[in-house]
Amino acid sequence: QSQLVESGGGSVQPGGSLTLSCVASGLPLKDRAACWFRQAPGKEREGVSCISNSGVSTIYADSVKGRFTVSRDNAKNTVYLQMNSLKPEDTGVYRCAVGWYYLGSFDTDELDYWGQGTQVTVSS
Repeated sequence: QSQLVESGGGSVQPGGSLTLSCVASGLPLKDRAACWFRQAPGKEREGVSCISNSGVSTIYADSVKGRFTVSRDNAKNTVYLQMNSLKPEDTGVYRCAVGWYYLGSFDTDELDYWGQGTQVTVSS
């Protein structure tokens, strides 16, 4: 059974850091683009970052540029999201998703596998 499992979430104070991981099982990631999305209570889901299968191309939401870094280790079948200088507005459930094509956008039409998510809470 193919699945994505996120980990690394937690509660941190503003200005803190977290690194999220998205591990794929039964699903080789090396040929797939990957994205991170988040959803805060009462808000719509929003795209955070995407990375091409090779890792060469990335995009970020304006709200996280300069603070978040997406990366991947295809040998470990894992995608990461390094989050620094966290703000309360970064709070939400973070989910990873993968698809065959890197679109350079947060269009979800080509994303065919999604993880369940990991909670990130930023508060003092």
